Amino acid sequence: MSLEHDPRYAVNLNELYKQVLMDHFARPRNKGRLDEADFTVHLENPTCGDTIEVQLKVRDGRVEEVRWQGHGCSISMASASMTTQAIKGKTLAEAAQFLSRCRAMIKGEPGDYKELGELQALSGVAKFPVRVKCATLAWNAVEEGLKRVQP
Repeated sequence: MSLEHDPRYAVNLNELYKQVLMDHFARPRNKGRLDEADFTVHLENPTCGDTIEVQLKVRDGRVEEVRWQGHGCSISMASASMTTQAIKGKTLAEAAQFLSRCRAMIKGEPGDYKELGELQALSGVAKFPVRVKCATLAWNAVEEGLKRVQP
């Protein structure tokens, strides 16, 4: 039995996930504007008022730089921070696959999601359908941008 499925560790794991989310909310990574971005995508979540703008610079088919700015709840802002940190340096195909795995996790599909790193902290959001839109706002923006970039 893995730790995340062992009830003795459930509270500690949930607390750790909360700490990861609050760390990214309080000290967001990659927040700000990006000069010479290859694309900019602006999305809003009308359910709770979250907004995000993601900018990406791609070189040789790889995410060279990514920045975001926006405002909203702790889940959406932490997700933007973690997502941009995770995709930096990945190829476009790797970034798309990574986001696909994030979606599988948030839908509650069974599987091992260790490769998602800190983004596993969002796994509990699956229990709250209204909050899924918050967690996936940055993912949607990045995916929209990836569609616009020519590899």
